[in-house]
Amino acid sequence: MTKSGAEKKRVRRASAAQNGTRDLNNDTPPRKQATEKDLFQLFSEKVRDHKELESRWAVLQETRVEYFRGKDFVSVLTKHPELKEVLESDRSLGADDIANVLLSKNLLVRCDRVVKTVRPGKKKLSTWPAHLEIFPDQVFSETDAFFAWTFVKRRPLWQTILSFVWPVVTLAICLFPVFPHQCKLVVLYTCAGLLLLIFSLLSVRGLIFGVLWIILGKRVWFFPNILAEETTLSELFQFWPKKDEEERPKWTSRLFYAIVAALFILFLRHHAPDEAARARYHKKVSNIIDDVLEWSPRLALSGLMENQETVLNATETHSATPEEQVAQPEEHEVEEETLGNEGDADHHHN
Repeated sequence: MTKSGAEKKRVRRASAAQNGTRDLNNDTPPRKQATEKDLFQLFSEKVRDHKELESRWAVLQETRVEYFRGKDFVSVLTKHPELKEVLESDRSLGADDIANVLLSKNLLVRCDRVVKTVRPGKKKLSTWPAHLEIFPDQVFSETDAFFAWTFVKRRPLWQTILSFVWPVVTLAICLFPVFPHQCKLVVLYTCAGLLLLIFSLLSVRGLIFGVLWIILGKRVWFFPNILAEETTLSELFQFWPKKDEEERPKWTSRLFYAIVAALFILFLRHHAPDEAARARYHKKVSNIIDDVLEWSPRLALSGLMENQETVLNATETHSATPEEQVAQPEEHEVEEETLGNEGDADHHHN
């Protein structure tokens, strides 16, 4: 059953009146709403880039996100109220209210740790969990609450420059065999020095940890984040160790590992190579390095030409044509007849 024209007009007027009422109730014009959204976006970027807001990277639903703690957010805004000046008319809002606005604008999302039980051997939960999940109640809180940024951070200038430099570095690595000899030496000694530094650092770090763990029962890792996967560049080279939150190991386990370490050292000392073996190994490695450094396209091409000439000469001497093979038996027969005639002549003469 179709509606009449009068009923359609009545419905249109009612919908228009409802829209007008909504516009009157909404005091903020659309342009102002967009401006406020931009202001909160700028505020989020400014707070995210602030050096005193401690943050970490974690995995949230198979996506790496940067997150912070609620109490750190409140602490930064309390110490630096000038950050709220970007909000203009909303600068008087408290940290909780600002965070709730960011949550409503989907600039933040509240998260919770995936592992909620203390692992065996530890006294409390991890301060910065590596895996997060979305919290059901999207309301700001300071107590054991984590918040992840949802917008993509602006790329710094050095990252943009690095994205153009990497292909050049890759191409240079591929063209290493055609480098001049001096450039090869610089690259070789630089890489060897970096590898030596890395292995020396890891060895000294492990040695200090083992000695302090066996003697004092303390877990002391200098450069604690040097092997971490989810960390920033500044955290990667943090020198001072973190506080040991795990239980102290038993003296039996420390004694066992001390005996194992002593036996391992004695085994290495007993089977250490002698001077002759070290000299042979050093000569072998030196020859390999010399071959890499002295290689050049001209030498490679000349070596290929010489090998081809040698192969051709060898095939010419070892392979004969069918005519030559037929001629060779005839020559042998003539030589045998000549030797036979000379033998008969000598016999008659006698």
